[in-house]
Amino acid sequence: MYIQGIQVGMLGTNCYLVACPETKEAIVIDPGDEGKRIFNLVTKNGFKVTGIVNTHGHWDHVGGNKELKKLTGAPILIHEQDADFLTDGRLHLGSMMGKNENSPQGDRILKEGDIVQVGKYEFKVVHTPGHTPGGISLVGKDVVFVGDTLFAGSIGRTDLPGGNYDTLMTSIKNKLLPLSDDIIVYPGHGPSTTIGKERKSNPFLLNL
Repeated sequence: MYIQGIQVGMLGTNCYLVACPETKEAIVIDPGDEGKRIFNLVTKNGFKVTGIVNTHGHWDHVGGNKELKKLTGAPILIHEQDADFLTDGRLHLGSMMGKNENSPQGDRILKEGDIVQVGKYEFKVVHTPGHTPGGISLVGKDVVFVGDTLFAGSIGRTDLPGGNYDTLMTSIKNKLLPLSDDIIVYPGHGPSTTIGKERKSNPFLLNL
């Protein structure tokens, strides 16, 4: 499996290009900005984007959807409870970052248990609300992409519209911590980590 993370936008959002080297199929997770730069990475590697996946609907994770969709023709995938975020500036909070345009609507609306296929690889959609109502994590073999649910040494903020601390902690406890210790965690901001490391040392998780 090919995984390449790049930081995009003013908040340094982690955008991930995930591909199957055999089939050259790829998905882009959370293109928050700089769609052309992301596309250049795709073409440099000879990949074909088959899906643009948003882990949640905040602008710093969806702001590049429009440009990337125009360049690739790939469908946009988002959880059903965050689908309205894409086209509602009050929800995606783009105005807070000086962004007044919207993303296109989602083409495929995801729910718990759905599978996102990337060549020979499968990623299970796990609903992990708390940061937003429709936050998701993508669980694959040995990896999980968690958006803004969990960070190295921290957790996602819950003070934005639709956020809820208790819901976030329940998501982490019931959906992420049961994963194997050696699963690599790719968050929406900051460095990667592992489930085991966060279980042992993340101060927010020590009493879970």
